[in-house]
Amino acid sequence: MMAGRCSTRLLVFCVCAAVFSYISASPEICTNSLLPGAKGDQGEVGEEGDQGKLGKNGPPGFPGMSGEKGLRGEVGHTGKMGPTGDKGDKGDTGLDGPSGLKGKPGTTCDCGRYRKVVGQLDINTGKLRNAVKFVKNVILGLRETEERYYLLVKEPKKFKEASMNCKLRGGTLAMPKTTNTNRLMADYVSKAGLTRVYIGVHRQSMDTDGTSSYGYADSSPLQGFAAWSQEEELNSRLSPTTNSSCVELLSSGTWGHVECEATMFFMCEFPKSRRRG
Repeated sequence: MMAGRCSTRLLVFCVCAAVFSYISASPEICTNSLLPGAKGDQGEVGEEGDQGKLGKNGPPGFPGMSGEKGLRGEVGHTGKMGPTGDKGDKGDTGLDGPSGLKGKPGTTCDCGRYRKVVGQLDINTGKLRNAVKFVKNVILGLRETEERYYLLVKEPKKFKEASMNCKLRGGTLAMPKTTNTNRLMADYVSKAGLTRVYIGVHRQSMDTDGTSSYGYADSSPLQGFAAWSQEEELNSRLSPTTNSSCVELLSSGTWGHVECEATMFFMCEFPKSRRRG
């Protein structure tokens, strides 16, 4: 059995060797290769394909030229009224108008009687003016300048109380802003038999170096006039941090520092009403 298998394998091997020898000894070997043919005719145009997908946005182009100016639009709605402007300067005087028509002739006037009435009115007006002056100067004890009246109030009060009392009367504490006014007020105090009164001057602020700044009751600063006594000026330089924030007017016409809590008489001032032309 074993010998039969070996003889079969040997036979197959011999057949294969004979076939290989035949192929190797054959002179006809295929050497043909595939070559491209001639170019054919152009085919027919095909149908239009489907639209492709939208590509990405390209870079922006250069700005174009300015277009022509459009037509003017319609008038818009009226806006809200703005704030009132400042008052303008007074204009030039206009030309004289034409003369009016001639009036009708008047009636005969009994001028003598009217002159007598007018003269009597002038006399009565003078008497009334003198009576008012008597009331102001004698009964009320007022003093006056061209612009203001001054009233000495003989009621002892602290500075704030005195200031409020003058405001309730329609005025303010008297403010001597000139030499003449200061002299009139001092003479008023002296003739009333007093030695000192509150006036509308007080300390408004204190600087970093301890120097006090004084001003009037109407918040205006002391400018161009002050009637401090030499003693007060010396004391303010030696001890600038004094607590005497209010000011008194002495009958001599000089000013002095005083504590605002002290009670004393005071003087009020009232502006004169301007007459309308």
